[in-house]
Amino acid sequence: MTAFFQNLGMPFNGAWLLSTIIGILVIALPLMLAVAMIIYADRKIWAAMALRRGPNVVGPFGLLQSFADGLKVFLQETIIPSAANKALFIIAPIITFTVALLAWAVVPFDVGVVLADINVGLLYILAISSLGVYGIVLAGWASNSKYPFYSAIRASAQMISYEVSIGFILICVVLWAGSFNLTTIVESQKGYYGFLNGHGFNPLLFPMAIMFLISAMAETARAPFDLTEAESELVAGYQTEYSSMSFALYWLGEYANVILMCALNAILFWGGYLPPFDWAPLYYVPGILWLFAKILFFFFVFSWVKATVPRYRYDQLMRLGWKIFLPTSLFFVFLVSGFLMLTRYGGAQ
Repeated sequence: MTAFFQNLGMPFNGAWLLSTIIGILVIALPLMLAVAMIIYADRKIWAAMALRRGPNVVGPFGLLQSFADGLKVFLQETIIPSAANKALFIIAPIITFTVALLAWAVVPFDVGVVLADINVGLLYILAISSLGVYGIVLAGWASNSKYPFYSAIRASAQMISYEVSIGFILICVVLWAGSFNLTTIVESQKGYYGFLNGHGFNPLLFPMAIMFLISAMAETARAPFDLTEAESELVAGYQTEYSSMSFALYWLGEYANVILMCALNAILFWGGYLPPFDWAPLYYVPGILWLFAKILFFFFVFSWVKATVPRYRYDQLMRLGWKIFLPTSLFFVFLVSGFLMLTRYGGAQ
């Protein structure tokens, strides 16, 4: 796109800046629309599993319900508690929402269709997702209220605990693909057993795919790991004191993170923009459609689990992360690296 604007007579710096802004908008605007629609889909899935109707009044089939809810919170008054740290109280939801969008910069939607195809894309994702905890911790601290503060402590412990196991899980994928670049990781998943695309079909990486899916639910504080918003214990958790658009930014940021984790599940373990079968006619379907289909499938799994699995106790949450996922993922790092040394690299030299 930069070359296109240069051909129109623009200098390189201006062409690069304009093409970058257009690329950001092309990702951010559809993502915001997807968040609105995914909230609607989430509510419809829950309703179906509870034998209810869900949103069905605002717009055809209730499709405009999310926009009506957005308008409602936009028109509400923003209330800041008198004892709160006002600057941090306002900044916290902005951090959460902004970080949720920044991570999409390195997500490959197809071959070459990525805003920033950097060599350390996976490290960038880890770094950005780690920053999300700051928005939650600052909200709990700045509210100067008991329940948000408890929730912020829970959230920081929960996210740090599961990021450790996620890190070891991703090391297994990086070892197998030989790169931190997300496009290279997707391309390395072609042709398992001659006709399947996806690390999930690899017996050594399939357990890591399952653990990553569960860890992603814990990382985004989705049920059954929504201890940060346990309404029976913490009212509404870290967002108890928030209202209007500040509350909406947390809501949107949470769903943007959920969609991101669904995309990472697809990209790291199930072929990303590749078709599920390494069969030539399937490659005529645009890769972005395959990626969206996989994202929607994993989001259905997220909603399915939220609608059916009861919430964990906090000690169960910590036990799963530190006593099961951490040693298991560490063991698989040794297992995968040992297997690759014996097969791909010909053993010790």
